[in-house]
Amino acid sequence: MDAHFPQIVTSASMLDSIVKIEELSAALQSYEHATVAITDRKLYGLLHFNQVMKKAHIQPVLGLTVDLVCQENLTIPLVLYAANQQGYQHLIKISSAISLREQEDLPLKWLLGYQKGLIVMLPVAMTHHCDEVIQMVQQLHEQLEYFYLGIERANGIIHEQESLWRDVAQSEKLKVMATQRVHFLNEEDVEAYTVAKAIQQGVRVEDREPLNPIERAHYLPTMLQLKEWFQDVPEWLDTTTEVLNQCKVELTYEQHYMPKFQPLEEGKTAEVLLAEQCKKGLQERGFTGQQIYEERLQYELRVINDMGYADYFLIVADYIAFARSKRILTGPGRGSSASSLVAYCLRITNVDPIQYDLLFERFLNPARITLPDIDVDFADAKRQEVIEYVAKKYGASHTAQIITFGTLSAKAVARDVARVLGFTMEEMAQISALIPSKPGTMLRDAEPAFEQWIGTDEHKVKWLQIAKRLEGLPRNASTHAAGVILSPIALPEIVPIEKGSDDIYMTQWPMKEVEAVGLLKMDFLGLRNLSILDHIRYLIYAGERRVLDFEKIPLDDVRTYQLLQQGDTTGVFQLESAGMRQALKEVYPTSFLDLVAVNALYRPGPMDFIPVYSRRKHGQEQAVLPHPILAPILNETYGVIVYQEQIMRIASVFAGFTLGEADVLRRAVSKKEKNILDQERQHFVQGALQNGYAKNVANEVYDLIVRFANYGFPKSHAVAYSLITYQMAYLKANFAPYFYAALLTSVMGDREKQLKILQEVRAKGIPLLRPSIQKSGKSYRVENGSIRLALGAIRGVPQTFLKKLQQMQQEKKEWKSIFDMALSISAQHFKEKTIEALIKAGALDDFEQDRQTLLATVSRAENLAKLYAPDEETTVLYDTRIYGVPKHAEAEPMIEKEKLQGEKEVLGFYISKHPVEQLKAKMVQPVVPIHRVSSIKIGATIQVIAAVQNIKVIRTKNGEQMAFLTIEDETGALSVTIFPKVFEQIKSLLEEDSILYVEGKVESRQQQIQLIAQKIQDVKSL
Repeated sequence: MDAHFPQIVTSASMLDSIVKIEELSAALQSYEHATVAITDRKLYGLLHFNQVMKKAHIQPVLGLTVDLVCQENLTIPLVLYAANQQGYQHLIKISSAISLREQEDLPLKWLLGYQKGLIVMLPVAMTHHCDEVIQMVQQLHEQLEYFYLGIERANGIIHEQESLWRDVAQSEKLKVMATQRVHFLNEEDVEAYTVAKAIQQGVRVEDREPLNPIERAHYLPTMLQLKEWFQDVPEWLDTTTEVLNQCKVELTYEQHYMPKFQPLEEGKTAEVLLAEQCKKGLQERGFTGQQIYEERLQYELRVINDMGYADYFLIVADYIAFARSKRILTGPGRGSSASSLVAYCLRITNVDPIQYDLLFERFLNPARITLPDIDVDFADAKRQEVIEYVAKKYGASHTAQIITFGTLSAKAVARDVARVLGFTMEEMAQISALIPSKPGTMLRDAEPAFEQWIGTDEHKVKWLQIAKRLEGLPRNASTHAAGVILSPIALPEIVPIEKGSDDIYMTQWPMKEVEAVGLLKMDFLGLRNLSILDHIRYLIYAGERRVLDFEKIPLDDVRTYQLLQQGDTTGVFQLESAGMRQALKEVYPTSFLDLVAVNALYRPGPMDFIPVYSRRKHGQEQAVLPHPILAPILNETYGVIVYQEQIMRIASVFAGFTLGEADVLRRAVSKKEKNILDQERQHFVQGALQNGYAKNVANEVYDLIVRFANYGFPKSHAVAYSLITYQMAYLKANFAPYFYAALLTSVMGDREKQLKILQEVRAKGIPLLRPSIQKSGKSYRVENGSIRLALGAIRGVPQTFLKKLQQMQQEKKEWKSIFDMALSISAQHFKEKTIEALIKAGALDDFEQDRQTLLATVSRAENLAKLYAPDEETTVLYDTRIYGVPKHAEAEPMIEKEKLQGEKEVLGFYISKHPVEQLKAKMVQPVVPIHRVSSIKIGATIQVIAAVQNIKVIRTKNGEQMAFLTIEDETGALSVTIFPKVFEQIKSLLEEDSILYVEGKVESRQQQIQLIAQKIQDVKSL
């Protein structure tokens, strides 16, 4: 039996349907021939739908549901079907056009202009029979080449207005299609669909209007059911078959739409301009006349031009040049593009590929034609400026960001379904706790954990059934983090677009589909660490009036390597984890290439070779190679294959492969498919034999390649990213106050991270200055080698206040009292809660009044501001000669404990002396500062004095109590484990903020240093 379904709404409609395309395909497999139409209101799922149906030998019909404007405040729904290629192109243009309109509707003249290749159906169940609509139907019938009425009988229910529409069809001689809207696959899915709609609308199921009988029947019927429902009008079913069978669109993706560089001088090609810019760049880099560079440059240019990529390189070089002109920091390179000399000459990258033996074929391989992929890192705070530059230069209709779809993950769907079904907050918290947070977790993974919680509760059983049904559905659309499309022709000629952010369009198709139709994706990536580097550079200039050129930082700085060897890498890009710190201590880097190798090796699998690399570097183990000819390739990494480029070099030198063939080999063997491995082995061994090597040695070398194929890392990427790592380490070693000020600014809002960094700052002896209303800004600053705390780090100080304060500081306003301040910034910004937070943080100590006095005076100052400066526009001169000088309120001086509590409340840490530090000064017993614990030998017994920050008490399997503490002193925080025996003796001492003397044994657990408590005392008893 054949099947024809003209009105499927798919799950790509963001919870307006729960029909998954793959499930729809499976449901249609029982028919000899099936034709099915996608009729969503966007083209989000169109390409995926077409691909899945074609693969299943089902005829896809590409459709779109739109709202046609009849007159003001009146629209009617239409379903547009693409009958042919032209119709498909018109669907894309119509979808793009209406997505850019405020009401997302379609004017009649647009429909008439794009009607060629389209078949139009009016689904009458979605509109109302009235004179205005009838007039529009008559007009459409006259002006459209193919126009039909669509009548549905969901579940056999004849719509109350069907007879009226039949009269219209008869009088206008209109053909009728039998249709059936489908929003869910099976009749029993109606509850899941109802829940999906509730999630979409953000309401509970019981608070939304129930589905009516027709809406409850919008499932996928069988063809037998459809024939039964329309048995009195079989000709309607025939019309549906006729219309759908007319719709045949073959989508082929053979064309690539390479963007064109602008502007080009008349008569000059992109290839000529590229060669000129590269020649100039090579001269600026200082390599003109050096044969190895000249020959490599000519080779790369030949490959790039043969592939037709000259424009692309010019475009990338242009927007990077724009970024530099605006002092927007760009990365030295990313991925395999760092292996290109052309990219280096154009200053797309800052990595010399010849110095580091980077292979161009790893990036562009003439033996394996692929689109180029130059990903560029920008300081994340300014990345959007570069995207806006590109959009403005090449035109809005030629530039777009890429859409991405958020789906209902296991945890999200479980909570959302529970919420709309009316579960309590406590129940939703229990649900979240039962589902692992591991990426890729499915509800089925958590089912064993659910069993006991659900028990026989039917409400919970229903919740799980529905959640599983909705899991994985697209929920919302957002912008891809980095991808930008640049097209040589208007985008709606190729891909549907819609409104994006910052006046830049967004594609309706996600990344893979955009690339599949031949468009080139360029990644504009925002890297936080570049913003930190940029901020450090700014702070150095502000403090010392010197401009730091990152390209001129020496790669042999002794202080930098000392810092790396000690694993002192908090805040250093790629080197912050405990495992990486340990690797640095083990390898003890003495050159930049050591740092590159560690970065490349520190990944699951390859990290097993870090001890081998270290032992061989330090002469504790000898590297054994299958053949001496491999020595020049592997000596750099002490016989360990670390990089993909080394695999390529081995294949080239040992087996005579071209570097293009070697790259193909590298990719092939990494797939670990036996037939490919055997085929490539034969090729490799044959090449080695021709080069005069023994067969057994050739097989041994090939086995080595296979072993390391999955482990190898792109050296180009490792070198480029290690430059950022090195630069940060260099700044930390040589410009520590500036480094920490920028790092602290980058984590404002995260109290835990700020505290950790501040403890390290204190441990290094860098003075910390309290926040100051006169000298502090929103961010951390450096003053004569000291770090001034940021006002933006104070809890309760709003952005509007900080903005106003910045303006006042630029105007060189100086205040002598809290009253001056109130009158200057006006009552609009002088709010009691804001000023109290500033006082507690010490920011108003500038006024040389006790903090308790200032707190008591805030309301007086606020009232003064309300009278004389109620807002920024309304100010009245306060003449002290007439009104007198305002008086501060009288109050007892603030005691030290209250002062510290206030600082902790609004800052999250103490800016005055830490209470532990004060106690240590009075004690005779020597104790270890917490920041030094990590450098003490595992198993050693030490003593610390610290304040309790967090207490977690649990019971062991034997029912005994034990505890885990987090303690801190002025230098850092430490985990302490208290086993039952000790816990029983000291449990009465455990209170948050209590200061304890702890003696214990140093241990390492999951690469984290901790203390096993052996003795705990209250410091007061010492």
